[in-house]
Amino acid sequence: MPETQNAELARRYFEVYQEADREALEALLADDFVFTSPWDDHIDRARYFSHCFPHAGEFRFRFPLKIFVQGDEAVIVYETEGKPGGTFHNAELFRFQDGRIRSIDVFFGFIPGARDAQPGSGT
Repeated sequence: MPETQNAELARRYFEVYQEADREALEALLADDFVFTSPWDDHIDRARYFSHCFPHAGEFRFRFPLKIFVQGDEAVIVYETEGKPGGTFHNAELFRFQDGRIRSIDVFFGFIPGARDAQPGSGT
């Protein structure tokens, strides 16, 4: 799949997650989809929908997203707004296969509320 199509697929993922559109999200994810974050270690598609998807629609992404695509991988950097406890920013590594999202690895910029608790945070 050309890089521009992978960038559009990543952008679409964030749009439908923000809208909490499960049916549309299911269509974007490969059957053997794997999700990893600091809180989730290589969870499968079923666990992703039971554990992560209930949070869909709780906050908004600031568009445009920063999307950097190389072949079948993309790094997306974003900020959110409207999250209870404050906004946050993250980076995510997407891997694509056959026109669908095969895996996502999330790298937290910070956890809402955690900055204030850290010594030397400047606040």
